[in-house]
Amino acid sequence: MKKNIYSLLKGKFLTSNGASQNWVMIFYLLTLAIVTIGSSHSADQKVHEIAKLNNEVKELRSIMIDGRGQLMKLKKESYLEKKMGEKGIAISEIPPHKIKVKSQKE
Repeated sequence: MKKNIYSLLKGKFLTSNGASQNWVMIFYLLTLAIVTIGSSHSADQKVHEIAKLNNEVKELRSIMIDGRGQLMKLKKESYLEKKMGEKGIAISEIPPHKIKVKSQKE
């Protein structure tokens, strides 16, 4: 048992006669480890980008809601009356009349 552990620690399995198969396996496992680490980093970057985009969506949504509220305020008749009153334009006391135009074909 001790002898096997010492030979493993000394790396005799890499220098013995059948070592070429061991080297192939080591390179294969090393390649798999590099691919796994790379895909993990890629997934982490995507998670961070998604979180950043979600924060941006929340910020843009709050700006949109604020803009919608301001638009509703600007569309109110009382607000328009006040702003036009500052410019000297008042609401007419006489209601508008419909103008009917008869076509010449009749």
